[in-house]
Amino acid sequence: MIKFLDLHTLNARFETEFQQEFKKFLDSGYYVLGNNVKAFEKSYANYCGTDYCVGVSNGLDALILILEAYKILGKLHEGDEVIVPANTYIASILGITKAGLKPVLVEPDLETFNIDPIKIEAAITLKTKAILVVHLYGQLVEMDTIHNIAKKHNILVMEDAAQAHGAKNNQDKKAGNLSDAAGFSFYPTKNLGALGEAGAVTTNDEQLAEIITKLRNYGSASKYVNQYKGVNNRLDEIQAAFLNVKLPHLDADNEIRRTIAKRYLSEIKNPLLRLPKYTNDESHVFHQFVVRTENRAKLQAYLTEHQIGTLIHYEIPPHKQEAYKEWNQLSFPITEKIHAECLSLPINPILKTSEIDQIIAVLNQFS
Repeated sequence: MIKFLDLHTLNARFETEFQQEFKKFLDSGYYVLGNNVKAFEKSYANYCGTDYCVGVSNGLDALILILEAYKILGKLHEGDEVIVPANTYIASILGITKAGLKPVLVEPDLETFNIDPIKIEAAITLKTKAILVVHLYGQLVEMDTIHNIAKKHNILVMEDAAQAHGAKNNQDKKAGNLSDAAGFSFYPTKNLGALGEAGAVTTNDEQLAEIITKLRNYGSASKYVNQYKGVNNRLDEIQAAFLNVKLPHLDADNEIRRTIAKRYLSEIKNPLLRLPKYTNDESHVFHQFVVRTENRAKLQAYLTEHQIGTLIHYEIPPHKQEAYKEWNQLSFPITEKIHAECLSLPINPILKTSEIDQIIAVLNQFS
């Protein structure tokens, strides 16, 4: 059986270092916001090329904290509109509504799966105060057009970079450093994954970083002195230690993902499958390799029969979820087409050459 993702084997590569770091953690007697978190924040800021990184509890909380901090700064206000792709994972939208703001859904480009910059401007109103882009499946959004629109309308740009660790544009600027602020998830399945829940905010805005640092810790910078009505959204010390072990290997792992993707793109020749768009640069880190087919259920059953694991990212679009039943009657045809047709193939740094060969051969025989 070729598993879609074998997390145990993926992390077994680092087991000795994990055990060493865990022993140091136990011996330190310091379990919350200690040296591991500080070291990771410094390293990840350096990696992304930003001035600041604030470790937080998960990717959703990262987005909420960014938006709440901008409210404190007076750049966002309750009820303001935030443009977001209609086909994103629901966390992008939950972050907006949890912060008391209004999501405005915009259709993606069918080839890249990312928000279509051409459609953004038509969605802007006097209440629009921000654009939240999502680098879906690991591919960077085309940011130049986004920034031109934002500058024209004097609105903020933020990144949901949860799936794009290490992706960089042709100016060598990485995800997390392409906007006013970015939220990351280090959920175990991510390209840079912890062994539990973890997240971060990156930004070049000192004031924003300072507020988020306080907000994540009960709104406090010093013990029992609370400046804001904060929350407990701290990055766990042991997860930071594990991330410190894995971060130096991220670029190499991403390159393996790109190598596998290039094989899929050049060797899968089945006309029933639509392959993702890729420009052969480092703007895509292939968190997922997503194909489209009108015969998804049949394809998934066929691959299961041939012992190849797959997943659907994501079966139900946000506007059709019960959680947002007020949107259920809305129509987003491109989004709905993507959600009805997409299927994710195995792509990760521990896939064997023989497994890649098998996946390609089986896919080419699908009819």
